[in-house]
Amino acid sequence: MRRLLLAITLAVAFLAAAYTMTGAPARSTGQSAPPAGDSSPVIRFVKDPEMAPPLPDRDISGAVVSKANWTGKVVLVNFWATWCPPCREEVPELISLQRQFKDQLQIVGISEDDDTAANVSRFAKQWRINYPIVMATPEVIAAYGGVPALPTTFVIDTQGRVVGKHAGLHPMDTYVLEIRALLGLPVEARIETFADTGQLFLKNAVNATELPGVNLTGLTPAQKKAALHRLNAESCTCGCTLTLSQCRVNDTECPVSGKIAEQVVKEVVHGIKPTRAPQTSKPPGV
Repeated sequence: MRRLLLAITLAVAFLAAAYTMTGAPARSTGQSAPPAGDSSPVIRFVKDPEMAPPLPDRDISGAVVSKANWTGKVVLVNFWATWCPPCREEVPELISLQRQFKDQLQIVGISEDDDTAANVSRFAKQWRINYPIVMATPEVIAAYGGVPALPTTFVIDTQGRVVGKHAGLHPMDTYVLEIRALLGLPVEARIETFADTGQLFLKNAVNATELPGVNLTGLTPAQKKAALHRLNAESCTCGCTLTLSQCRVNDTECPVSGKIAEQVVKEVVHGIKPTRAPQTSKPPGV
């Protein structure tokens, strides 16, 4: 079931990435845009970044995977699968990226294949992948916030902190700029920062004061606080196992969380008691 859901999600992500790269208007991320007339590339990193969650101790070859070896390096944690077409398209570019930056960069592949590590290893040898691959576990997927689409890449700075995240295919120039900036090398780009309200880790959606597709306009401060509290306390029923806030951040097109969130806001505005029970399960990534 997870493989089917991921396949559907990655197909949507792939089409969205292709649409964006052809010059079509990109969806707003809630982060500040360059001033009018400024065509310089913008690099966006999270403010107050969190330390990267741990990974399995061994890769598919049995070699030790240790964060201690990441010191002074930029790290890309790439969630992927051999059956994922966009992932397969991205692999040669990641190989080239690892070769380009050598010891200044460490890419780590997290395979979400249902297949055995031995079969993933055969794929890695056939494609001459030059970076370690570990098999995903439920704990790793949860720690990184659910990882609903493949490929998804987390960008980790030289101090081991997660500063960025890219879902779907992205031009390698994006990664080159970020890697160079994190290594302190010259870049012709501006660096901006943003607060993580779920863009990196879904658990941080609890800090959001605005949510995609949720109209909080006209609410009093008390009403807005009450609405956001409920949106963070109640779970979506679309099958994602996320809170309503997390689902809105994670899947802005989800009709289920959108409809429920709209009803929650109406109930708060009109003083109607909640008709839904708050979630009792632990959200992913907490």
